[in-house]
Amino acid sequence: MATRVIPSRILRKIRYNRATTTTATATKPLAATPVFEGTEHKPPSSAASAATIAAPSSVDTDYIPRRTLDLEDTEKLFSSVSTWRLLRSSAVLHATAVGPMVDVGMRVMRSRFVEREGLVKDAVMGAVRETFFEHFCAGEDAAEAGRKIRSLNEAGLRGMLVYGVEDAHDNHGCNRNLNGFLHTVDVSRSLPMSSVSFVIVKITAICPMSLLERISDLLRWQQKDPSFNLPWKRDSLPIFAESSPLYHTQKKPEPLTLEEERGLELATQRLVELCQKCVQANIPLLVDAEHTTVQPAIDYFTYSSAIVHNKDDNPIVFGTIQTYLKDSKERLLLALKAADKMGVPMGFKLVRGAYMSMESKIAESFGFKSPIHDTIEDTHKCFNDCSSFLLEKVADGPGSLVLATHNVESGKLAAAKAHELGMGKVHHKLEFAQLCGMSESLSFGLSNAGFQVSKYLPFGPVDKVMPYLLRRAEENRGLLAASGFDRQLMRKEIGRRLKAAVF
Repeated sequence: MATRVIPSRILRKIRYNRATTTTATATKPLAATPVFEGTEHKPPSSAASAATIAAPSSVDTDYIPRRTLDLEDTEKLFSSVSTWRLLRSSAVLHATAVGPMVDVGMRVMRSRFVEREGLVKDAVMGAVRETFFEHFCAGEDAAEAGRKIRSLNEAGLRGMLVYGVEDAHDNHGCNRNLNGFLHTVDVSRSLPMSSVSFVIVKITAICPMSLLERISDLLRWQQKDPSFNLPWKRDSLPIFAESSPLYHTQKKPEPLTLEEERGLELATQRLVELCQKCVQANIPLLVDAEHTTVQPAIDYFTYSSAIVHNKDDNPIVFGTIQTYLKDSKERLLLALKAADKMGVPMGFKLVRGAYMSMESKIAESFGFKSPIHDTIEDTHKCFNDCSSFLLEKVADGPGSLVLATHNVESGKLAAAKAHELGMGKVHHKLEFAQLCGMSESLSFGLSNAGFQVSKYLPFGPVDKVMPYLLRRAEENRGLLAASGFDRQLMRKEIGRRLKAAVF
């Protein structure tokens, strides 16, 4: 799994395991569907606007009574967390909040000493294993991941299992990674029912990166020139909007070679095999998002698979929308409009995004503005608007939603909206999610308030997961530095336990 770099050419449910099901409904008036306002780009076209769904007239009421999202009662928040784990988590989060310490750690983990077998590598790997790996990952193998899932389940949380690999560069690596993802499904099936909410797949791990770049180029050019024929293209949903950036593809790309077409066929077969296994296991498959260099190809794989496998209001394939991109709202509306017309129930995970620096550098290299919102406030607004819109859409209609956020305010807004719509813990159409080892107070608070909450759990050998840890350190530097809220609550609870002599 390689650390992400800007390509050189650029720089120049529902099929869920369910413990309960809803049985009763009642009618009550709901707020109107939110309108997307105040964005930098022009509003969606009239066709896209037609995708706005009317508020449902009936909602589930057979759910646990509304409970407040309480993030202040630390005794209740961390009731399932041992004092030792609190101490270790507080120490790790404090370390990752110190910029120079993160820089030193990253340099050490990337140094040539770690690449060579010997005492130095063993010492570094041992230190990483007992600190960052233990905190941010589920374990080195399936057995450890299973224990982590069971522990979370006992605490009222669920798990999203992901085989901890990243980019593949040839078919041999893709096949090896596919076996890892298939094994993850087997692991999930062996665990307690409904303890695993999703299996995660990274398309960049089962299709060579160079091929994803080529496919993205061809899709972008077809967006520029609709007469441009792509004979290999399958039925899909809209991938681009009028506001989508197309600057990555400056000139008409050559058609795929016979070898590339064969590679595309192999990648498609890998995804089909994984989807079929998830259908058999009754566990949804969530496709992670990447940077815009390859995201068009990833959306193509996701949507073409969803059309085949998402049936009868049961999304088995979920896509990811990165709301820090200026075109994310418009693309979401267009995809949903097309899916509704085709009768395909869609599942989406909303995230803010993690490639800010990279996206800005790519755009600048072509002389364009960054595709990311100009301010963090705009990104927050986009996430919250999309969240509110999707909550209303899926509350009493087709599809499902995963709100992956570490932002407390977004969590509070979404929780209030979901309660208004009658979407509680037994309402399987909504899942909140946070990364393993991050925003623990928000995770436990949302769970205590009656929602399904999952933690994103990568697993695999330390040396294989090392690139993931490095990427998380780079992508989430600001988020980790801003983890003061969590650390403050942890310190408060540690102090309470010390005073009460509770260990």
